[in-house]
Amino acid sequence: MAEEEEKLAQLLKRHVPEPAVAYCVSLWEKHPFQFKITRKRTTKQGDYRYDPRRNSHRISVNGDLNPYSFLITYIHEYAHLINREQSSGRRALPHGREWRHAFKLLMMPLLMEQVFPRDVLRPLNRHMRKPRASTHTDPHLVAALRRYDDHGGLIALGELPDGSKFVLGGRIFKKEKTRRTRVLCVQIGTGRKYLVPRLALVAVQETDRSVNISG
Repeated sequence: MAEEEEKLAQLLKRHVPEPAVAYCVSLWEKHPFQFKITRKRTTKQGDYRYDPRRNSHRISVNGDLNPYSFLITYIHEYAHLINREQSSGRRALPHGREWRHAFKLLMMPLLMEQVFPRDVLRPLNRHMRKPRASTHTDPHLVAALRRYDDHGGLIALGELPDGSKFVLGGRIFKKEKTRRTRVLCVQIGTGRKYLVPRLALVAVQETDRSVNISG
């Protein structure tokens, strides 16, 4: 293996599941690109850029992602590269039909239990039937992937029982009623009510961490 390919393989081994490394490197071999692992970005997990002056491609992926999210994002961005290459100069929609088709084909060899755990593979298979611009719009897939994140003690709001108090954005709330994708919450002290996404990561109030056991 060439020196650049070996460097990419060693880098990917720290960020994607081991069985997917060779495949990810093979994609680079077919269409080389500049690859960068970045710090956490709150607005996106990855990025694809094309430089027409140098006729070069650049892909970046957030380094804080868990291996399964990192792999999906890597393929997602590479699909943009393929979409660009196959458009023959024609302006293609970023997440249009051509991109969805490329993304589906590129992900297909990875949709196996040797790469993804079963609890991720099931919603991922459903998601790939009609891929969306972002996995964040698929609550079932997001919930499955988040099980493998390092949340630093945070928990998804939807996992808390109704009546629990939690901290979000430096403010204290009480969880009142769970709806389909959002939760009705009341801010302690002001009484103002908000609809908060079920997948929002929150800090549990210390008084709500204890569990009463009787017997």
